[in-house]
Amino acid sequence: MTDIRRTRWGGLAERRVEATGFFRVAQIDGVWWFIDPDGGRFLSKGVVSVQLDHDTIKGTDRRPYREACLRKYLTRSVWRRAAADRLHGWGFNTIGAWSEPQVARAGAAPLASAAGVLYLATAYGESRGWPRSDVFDPAYERFATQRANQICGPSRDDANVLGWFIDNELQWGPDWRGENELLPSILRDSAAPHTRRAAVALLRSRYKDVAAFNAAWQCSVASWEELEHAPVAPLPFKRNFFTHDHAQERETSSSRYFADCDAFAGLLAERYFAVSAAAIRAAAPHHLILGSRFAYGPPPQVIAAAGRHCDVISINCYDALPGAAIEAYAATGRPCLIGEFSFRGDDAGLPNTQGAGPRVETQADRAAGFARYVGAGLWHPNLVGYHWFVHADQPAEGRWDGENSNYGVVTINDDVYPELTEAMRVVNDDAEWLHDAAASVAKRVATPPAA
Repeated sequence: MTDIRRTRWGGLAERRVEATGFFRVAQIDGVWWFIDPDGGRFLSKGVVSVQLDHDTIKGTDRRPYREACLRKYLTRSVWRRAAADRLHGWGFNTIGAWSEPQVARAGAAPLASAAGVLYLATAYGESRGWPRSDVFDPAYERFATQRANQICGPSRDDANVLGWFIDNELQWGPDWRGENELLPSILRDSAAPHTRRAAVALLRSRYKDVAAFNAAWQCSVASWEELEHAPVAPLPFKRNFFTHDHAQERETSSSRYFADCDAFAGLLAERYFAVSAAAIRAAAPHHLILGSRFAYGPPPQVIAAAGRHCDVISINCYDALPGAAIEAYAATGRPCLIGEFSFRGDDAGLPNTQGAGPRVETQADRAAGFARYVGAGLWHPNLVGYHWFVHADQPAEGRWDGENSNYGVVTINDDVYPELTEAMRVVNDDAEWLHDAAASVAKRVATPPAA
C-alpha cells in the first residue's frame, strides 16, 4: 500500500479538519475519529501500562521487568526513549492506561497519552467498595473536584493528553465477580445512606404503595421509611451472567424486580457520570472524557447515561472479535474506544492460568488474533481506537492479583515478540485506510433501499 501522509501525531494529513491544538472527536461522513491537535483524523492505537515499574511478583516487592530493564538501559530516561521509539516503530501512537506519562514525550515523535485513570468512585469508596461509595452524597462532588484538580490540573494545557478515564471496570450488575445487583446491595446495608435514600425514592415512584412493592419483591417492610433503614433480605431472583438467559427477566414473578434493578443502575450512573465528568471538565477543559472502561455490557440505562456525559465510551473487550461489544454501545451516538484486549500464547513459557482473553497455541496465533480483531473492529464507524493489554508479560509467579499470562509485546526481560509486533506494524499502518472505508458501511446503513 502507498504510504499514508501523516501529521506529527500520526493522524491523516490529507483532508485535515479544524485544528484546536488539543485532541477532540468528530463524526465525518458517518465515521467517528479522534482529531489530533494539528487537525488530522486520528485513531488511537495504543499499548497499556508502558511503564518501567511493571508488575510486582505476588507477595513481594520485586519488579522483575524493572530489574531487567535497568540492567539493559541503566536509567529510566533511556528506557523511556527506547520504549517510545519502539512503539512508534510498530505503528502505535498512544500510551494507554497506567503508562508513565513522560513516555509520551520521550521519543523522536510525540505519542498521545491516555495514561490517566482517576478512580473517582473507587477511591471515594475506599474500603466500602462500589456501589457503597455513596455517589449521591454531596461530599462526592467535593471529592471528585479535588481529585480531578490534583490529577488532571497539572496537565490541563498538555496537548499530548488524549483524555482521562474516570474509573476501571466498575460492577454495574451480574458479571464474572458475582451475581450481585446494585439495588439490593444498597438496600442490604447502611454503608451508603444518601444513595439508599435515592433508591427508595425511585422505588416509591415505581409502586403505588409499599404493599405493591412487597408483593413484587417478596418481602414485608412496613413502610417506605422503614425501607430507608432496615436491611432487605436477599431476593430469590438471579440473572445468570454467563448464560445471558433473558427469559429470567421476562418471568412474571421476577420481571418487576429486574426492571427495578436496571432503573436504579441507570439512576446511579446518571449521578456518577454527571458529577465525575463535570469535575474533570472543570480541571482539564481541553481534554476528553474517555468513560469508565466498561468490562461487560451494563444495563441500557447505564450505557445511555455514559453517552450523555462522556465524549468517548471506553470498553475492555477480551472476546475473540469486538463487533458485538462495539454494537452494544452504538445507541449512545458516541464513539467507542477499546481500552483493553489481548491474546495469550501457550508457547511463551508462562502458566496463562490467570487472566482474561483467549489462549492460543503460538505467537503466530497471537499475531493472527490481533490482525483479525483489529481488522474487524475498524469496519465499525463508531470505533476510534484500540489499546493492547499489555506492554510487558506478567511474572510467571503471578503479579499482585495472581495473573500470570503472556500478554506482553515484550517479555519480562524486555525481549520483543517479533511475529506479534510485525503484525501490529502492518495492521496499524493500514488502520486509518480501513476505518475510512467504513464510511461506505455507514452510508449503506443510513440510506434506506430504493422502493
